[in-house]
Amino acid sequence: MDLRFTPEENAFRAEVRTFMTTEVPLHVRKKTEVGEGLSKADLVASHKALAKKGWAAPHWPKAYGGTGWTPIQHHIFTEELQANSVPQPLPFNVSMCGPVIIAFGTEEQKKRYLPKMYNLDEWWCQGFSEPGAGSDLAGLKTTAVKNDGQYVINGQKTWTTLAQHADWCFVLARTDMEAKKQLGISFILVDMKSPGITVRPIQTIDGGHEVNEVFFDDVKVPLENLVGQENRGWDCAKFLLGNERVGIARIGLSKQRIGRIKQLAAKVMSGDKSLMADERFAEKVAAVEVELKALEMTQLRVLAEDAKRKSNMPNPASSILKIKGSEIQQATTELLLEVAGPLSVPYLPDEADFGDGDHWAAPAAPQYFNFRKVSIYGGSNEIQRNIIAKAVLGF
Repeated sequence: MDLRFTPEENAFRAEVRTFMTTEVPLHVRKKTEVGEGLSKADLVASHKALAKKGWAAPHWPKAYGGTGWTPIQHHIFTEELQANSVPQPLPFNVSMCGPVIIAFGTEEQKKRYLPKMYNLDEWWCQGFSEPGAGSDLAGLKTTAVKNDGQYVINGQKTWTTLAQHADWCFVLARTDMEAKKQLGISFILVDMKSPGITVRPIQTIDGGHEVNEVFFDDVKVPLENLVGQENRGWDCAKFLLGNERVGIARIGLSKQRIGRIKQLAAKVMSGDKSLMADERFAEKVAAVEVELKALEMTQLRVLAEDAKRKSNMPNPASSILKIKGSEIQQATTELLLEVAGPLSVPYLPDEADFGDGDHWAAPAAPQYFNFRKVSIYGGSNEIQRNIIAKAVLGF
């Protein structure tokens, strides 16, 4: 198998890189590079720059704003996006709910929701996980009961990322209390301005407000907000999670972070030499680089296979990318934490002063803590190993 890029693909990479470094706001890319938190305005500005170019959802069908790129072009685009510290277009809109509506929604739903999703004129969030239903998502207890020509939703969702900004939420709710748990669930679109919705912030260990609890108390939703068939929302959920896993490998992000680790480690002294000159540290960096290269080759093989597949369902091999990609991301944050050393202490006394040139180290600990989650979301790595055993290895 020839894994070299063609001259046309290299030219496409140059085009993408030029756009990323000239059209996406510099202050947003700088924040992303060093791991600072992004505001809603930052994320909107970056997303809209990509939407204006026609690149906010390149994987969508062309009829709905997609690009018609080859799988390799998609790979190059994603790698350059991450390598140049450009925030991913809001995934709840373009990588999660949008593809579900395209695959399972009515024509009216496509016309109503997709354009505003694409342009980020409406911000979406994901109502899946619950206090007792995380990795075992099918164990969810939020209910949607038909009453007087509408659904009435009651229950609680948790870890709802950026729900504080959201206009809409796509919710998994139980519509048949007697059916087998995977068969009694429906996929419903809920307006976050509906009476009865309460959003409560959760402060994470890194000190940020990224996730929330969302409570539904007799929230009334029109029946036409059901996507797909009633009680068959599990099909939508599996489709959505499969798409989510493909992007979790984040090869470009890990490449960018390894480059940053090397650059910073060359300046940090360990005794009488730089940390990068320390054989033990250099060996750790090299080991992660080898694994990252192997992951990249695996992703290219999966892409080549996808180009031949006739099914529009996600390739179960995406679970392999998810497992290894998340492990490498965690390894890079650990290396960056080692480079920062005591400068990364998350809670410093007021009198501490490491100098103006040391502010780069401040996000190292929050990033390390935050990236503990990547082996869990999108389906925990333990769940992914079960998927590989059944769908890939045939056990």
